[in-house]
Amino acid sequence: MRLHVLQHVHFEDEAHIGAWAARNGFPVTRTAFYRGDPLPELDDIDLLVIMGGPMGVHDERVHPWLAGETRFIGGAISAGKRVIGICLGAQLIAEALGARVYRNRHREIGWFPVRVLPGAEVVPPAPLFPREFIAFHWHGDTFDIPAGALRWAESDACPAQAFSLDGRVFAFQFHLETTARGIDGLLVNCRSELAEGPFIQDERSIMGSPDLVAGANSLMEKVLDHLHRA
Repeated sequence: MRLHVLQHVHFEDEAHIGAWAARNGFPVTRTAFYRGDPLPELDDIDLLVIMGGPMGVHDERVHPWLAGETRFIGGAISAGKRVIGICLGAQLIAEALGARVYRNRHREIGWFPVRVLPGAEVVPPAPLFPREFIAFHWHGDTFDIPAGALRWAESDACPAQAFSLDGRVFAFQFHLETTARGIDGLLVNCRSELAEGPFIQDERSIMGSPDLVAGANSLMEKVLDHLHRA
């Protein structure tokens, strides 16, 4: 399986997804928008992985590549590709599918529980998850659920934590791919976002523990294994 990563900033890469791909012998290519890389041909990829970033989907004046990226994501979905969007990546999927992306009531930063919605346990990839799990978050925006997609997870801070479409397009507001190195990169580059708030942890809590990181990564691998078999 050929993975292609859409990366928006240098400090948010594919993290544990890259480790999973390397272990399985899957090639990984990338478009690093921050250094002006071109987009690939859709025929050259099997799984599109869309990473996070501190910008918003509507920040095209500052980041003009966002418009082309959104069209590319829509094209990949229309072409039947497998797609994972994480945080900003999930918001870009929603935007590409015509849903509204906007400021969430609360900024959510740190390790917080996510719940699988009652009745959604049969919606892929929800069967791979426990009823409640701890995930890493760093976001201030949210989205409406696109037409035809199914919302399957929520948190206290954000009702729209995840949706899926056709069993092959997965949008996660939370981060399962995160590593200690990735969290450190966010703290170094986005520390100004750590204002007071009911769902913003302090730096020590945000760094988490090896067990929290390993638990998130284990869930990420289950999702990737599912998409590989799909």
